[in-house]
Amino acid sequence: MQNTLAKLFGAWCVLILSLPVAYLWLKPGIIPGHGAEVLLKLFVLLSIAGITGLSFTYAVSKRWAQRTALLETFVDSLPGRRTELPDAGPDELQSLARAMRRMAERVQQLVEKANLELSRRETIMACMAEGVLAVDKNLRVNFCNSAFAEAFSTRVPENEGRTLYEVVREPVLRDILERVAKTGKPERALFRLPSAAGRWFDARTLPLGEEGRRGAVIALHDVTDIERQEQTRKQFVADVSHELRTPLAAIRGYAETLLDGGLEDEANNRKFVEIIQSHAIRLNNIASDLLVISELDSNAPPAAPPERIPLHEVVDSAFHTVERMAAAKKIRIDLQHCQPCWVVGHRFRLEQVMMNLLDNAVKFNKAEGEVVVECASLAEGQVRVSVADNGVGIPSEDLKRIFERFYRVDKARSRPAAGGTGLGLPIVKQVVEQMGGSVSVESTLGRGAKFIILLKGA
Repeated sequence: MQNTLAKLFGAWCVLILSLPVAYLWLKPGIIPGHGAEVLLKLFVLLSIAGITGLSFTYAVSKRWAQRTALLETFVDSLPGRRTELPDAGPDELQSLARAMRRMAERVQQLVEKANLELSRRETIMACMAEGVLAVDKNLRVNFCNSAFAEAFSTRVPENEGRTLYEVVREPVLRDILERVAKTGKPERALFRLPSAAGRWFDARTLPLGEEGRRGAVIALHDVTDIERQEQTRKQFVADVSHELRTPLAAIRGYAETLLDGGLEDEANNRKFVEIIQSHAIRLNNIASDLLVISELDSNAPPAAPPERIPLHEVVDSAFHTVERMAAAKKIRIDLQHCQPCWVVGHRFRLEQVMMNLLDNAVKFNKAEGEVVVECASLAEGQVRVSVADNGVGIPSEDLKRIFERFYRVDKARSRPAAGGTGLGLPIVKQVVEQMGGSVSVESTLGRGAKFIILLKGA
């Protein structure tokens, strides 16, 4: 700016110094009778000076306007694609252009760094299994990741400023976010959210931002499976305790009876000992089934790899196990429809499955009843096994729950009378599913039941 002012000052000095020159030029003509000539010369002189001054001013202003337009375009293009700033022009604008180029480089670096951090944050948030939601002091959503949107069946907000209730309608979320935003103190809670399909979440909420503009951010860790396992464990312990209490009480009661003089009662002492023996056998069966359930739940790798198993041989082995009990009730077991077929798995586990199904079919059958076993290979590369009886059957309201551990079918299948542990069918279901198969049941009360297993053929 100083250089330009110096140039303008120099131009005006030249113009002022030209006045004495003009005076000396006009002095000879200032004689009487030559006034018009003097006026003409003055007009010409002043016109030349004025035109020169205007031309110089126009040239300077146009040059400044061009450079100013370049600077304006350069600034408008920030922080994206920038136009080049040439070094030509007044010295003041050249200095300003150099300063703006340095500023543009710093701005570009800051923008690139911010974009990189934003990309990293979005990638990290997208990969997180935990749902994350951030709100401002007015509980307007600033951010939520895809895990949160998926849990609540909502879309990720494209624009900031949506209210919390537009994203998710959960009073418990609103309350905890509002408290943290107001107090600035972190909170942690465990709750169940109906709008997230009734799942359980371990929520950690932290303040976000400075006081006066403080919002909150909440991270939801899905602990539904953990809660379900905990409830299952508690229920399992309660069920085991209940199942053990009955035979233990019976053994203790009859043992006390014998010690109190029952040993001398020749008419009943043998009966008491047989009852103790039957309950001891039941305890042993419960313990054995619990060990099997524990092994299946542990998901431990089997000692041997899966092998090709002849299913008809497994059925025949299970038949010989229950043959004596079936003969005692005069129940006929028909194996004529069991075709030779092979599956892939572990023979010991598959024998447990078939033995449990045949054992139930005999126990809950009527006297002189019938059990039919069918084995066949299907076109889809599967093997179908069915075990059907014509016994008491299963009530329709109990069909969906018979594979639960220790579940009782009170009307038709009383385990104390039949001597079962209540773990046979759960073992069947778990073993079949671990082999990649499925098990289902069809039954009509009073007409028997039919269990159907589908396995992968070999």
